[in-house]
Amino acid sequence: MAYLFAALAAVNLVSFIAFGMDKRRAVKDRWRIPEKTLLLLCAPFGALGGLIGMHVFHHKTRKIRFFLGVPLMLIAQIGLAVLIARLI
Repeated sequence: MAYLFAALAAVNLVSFIAFGMDKRRAVKDRWRIPEKTLLLLCAPFGALGGLIGMHVFHHKTRKIRFFLGVPLMLIAQIGLAVLIARLI
């Protein structure tokens, strides 16, 4: 179980850092991380890190794809985790 939590923490940390890096690059007018990549980082149970990153760095909060998409991914991920936990 500890490995599962470590993996979840790692995925969310990577997602959080990616949002921070992209925001920094946006401010410095440098090469950016594609939106598709940021969303794909959130997809495998990394939505919590992405959502926190959006709010901490004030990044992508106006884009509808992120404003609605990341929280919906998080809700789906929580639902899936609850379903898996009940089956185990």
